[in-house]
Amino acid sequence: MLVVAAERERAEQLAQPARAAGVPVEVSTDIAAARAALTDPAIDALALDLTVPTLDRAALLVALDPGTPVPPEPLDDVERRHIARTLAFTGGNRRHTAQLLGIARSTLLFKLRRYGLDGG
Repeated sequence: MLVVAAERERAEQLAQPARAAGVPVEVSTDIAAARAALTDPAIDALALDLTVPTLDRAALLVALDPGTPVPPEPLDDVERRHIARTLAFTGGNRRHTAQLLGIARSTLLFKLRRYGLDGG
């Protein structure tokens, strides 16, 4: 089983019941590592923390049931995810992130605080 969460503590909380049941569990807080781990045929179950900032819930819903239309998500959710992905792409460089997003660094800092992406 693979458990994916944004924070190690949360991942361990999610893994605890499976481990108690004797299920071998791999924990990941790194999306790239989790993606690579999903190619391992030994991984036959996935527990995903839905609060992972870069998670696209609409895409997940489509993947789970492609025949059912998915209602549009709030713009704030889309913006939060896009900022988180761009920040990850730049390795956390806020100046470069702001440049790529086409916004002022001060605006980015405001949005990071607003969406809880400022690490605090």
